[in-house]
Amino acid sequence: MNSSKPLTGGGLLFEVLEQHGVEHVFGYPGGAIMPIYDALYDSKVKHFLCRHEQGAAFSAVGYARAAGKVGVCMATSGPGATNLITGLADALADSIPVVAITGQVATSAMGSDAFQEIDIFGLSLACTKHSFQVSNIDDLENVLHQAFEIALEGRQGPVLVDIPKDIQQAIVTSRLQEFSHLNNKVQLPLADISNAIEILTQAKQPILYVGGGVGMANAIEEVRSFANETGMPSVSTLKGLGAINPDNENYLGMLGMHGTKAANLAVQECDLLVVVGARFDDRVTGKLADFAPNAKVIHFDIDTAEINKRRFADAAILGDLKTNLPLLSMPLNIKPWQEKIQQMMQDYAWRYDHPGSNIFAPAVLKEMSDLMPKSTCVTTDVGQHQMWSAQHISVNDPSNFLTSGGMGTMGFGLPAAIGAQISRPHDTVIAVSGDGSIMMNVQELATIKRYQIPVKILLIDNAKLGMVRQWQDLFFDGRLSETDLADNPDFCQLARSFDIKAQTITEKSQVTDALNEMLDHQGPYLLHVKIDAKDNVWPLVPPNTANDKMMESV
Repeated sequence: MNSSKPLTGGGLLFEVLEQHGVEHVFGYPGGAIMPIYDALYDSKVKHFLCRHEQGAAFSAVGYARAAGKVGVCMATSGPGATNLITGLADALADSIPVVAITGQVATSAMGSDAFQEIDIFGLSLACTKHSFQVSNIDDLENVLHQAFEIALEGRQGPVLVDIPKDIQQAIVTSRLQEFSHLNNKVQLPLADISNAIEILTQAKQPILYVGGGVGMANAIEEVRSFANETGMPSVSTLKGLGAINPDNENYLGMLGMHGTKAANLAVQECDLLVVVGARFDDRVTGKLADFAPNAKVIHFDIDTAEINKRRFADAAILGDLKTNLPLLSMPLNIKPWQEKIQQMMQDYAWRYDHPGSNIFAPAVLKEMSDLMPKSTCVTTDVGQHQMWSAQHISVNDPSNFLTSGGMGTMGFGLPAAIGAQISRPHDTVIAVSGDGSIMMNVQELATIKRYQIPVKILLIDNAKLGMVRQWQDLFFDGRLSETDLADNPDFCQLARSFDIKAQTITEKSQVTDALNEMLDHQGPYLLHVKIDAKDNVWPLVPPNTANDKMMESV
């Protein structure tokens, strides 16, 4: 900060960001946030100019998830602020700590339908953990500190701070000696440990059901220790992938709509579910009334709202997983169940011997998974490629697999990869996308070019909105409505126009060399992979159906 200038609200913002260890922010300037961007000029915080505010929000989400830090994004009032909304909703659904700063028209103009005036405070309430609108410069410093505290405490999530233009310009006349910590922490009920131990020791066929809360709680070591000591077979949600070591002999993979056959059958047969940081999401349970019908439930979570929300918990253990999970860790006498699980894993293992010369997407993703460095961070968009990635890419940490889980937002993958790469510059970052999804935020190729961000893009192209097409084929009598994308652009030419090296492959004989070239390239790279438009994701649990009634072909 230039000491010759008086400190303004905008300057104060960056001082507080630096106090919270923020090094990078993602944003797009505009009229009502110009005093903040003027203060940025003197700040040590590095700003990345994205080409759309939604891209900035998703980059902040990717940054937060890959680095385990708070992601920060900024936008001006009106359309700039509303363009952040989808990213904030995505962060709320997946419990990601993000602080969004929005400019607002001056307090004297608020309520007058001023140019680019919108009630972003009101609009954001449904898609943030908390929102602030600052109306007095004396409140700004405390509000900013509280925004970071709220984003990180308990179940993490996004917080929005809306700052009118005159507050950004106002001179700061007093500073806090200490900011006011929140006084709204929930007193969690006592853990039902003794009941849980009794249930656990009586179980003959238990399953460990691992969700995204494990990574958010930084409890990966504790969960793996629990799985190893109990010998309990385990399954994972989409957001929980990586929490269990994929090489664990009792790990069955993802459960749910596109889960592995072994995982779904094992869960349906189990007599106990030990649920860790998961929420019985409808994509996991299928027909809820028929989900794990004979199982008792021990539910670990930080959020009281998740207990008994969709499934009654016979024992609820609220609080920090790192503290509570070891309390139930003990060897279990379940050898017959382990042997049955091993047989199921053998009987229902993935097969990659796809006939013909066409490229088989699951085989490409499996081979990429085998070739890429273990520290690689993979992001995905949403659709068939997302589910194939979850099924066939092995990751050893949840921060290495970033996908839009709860919200299922197309357009997530590319900007999330940018954020991930900036937070982890020495790791390989790969965005796996589809030809529908990548067009949702394709403008962020310009961000990659501007900052020479070495993101790799694996683009799986079937010239369709593949997942919607699959459902139309299966459940709407093949009436294909608005899912054809035969008029896609030339993706390689598009990438090259942003100085990104690219190539297209169409036959499986080209896959290995192409993957190696992509992974070995020092800068950004797009590998365009054309597949058969009729390829489907299997298995599939049809809507409102029990998970053991999955479809495996047509």
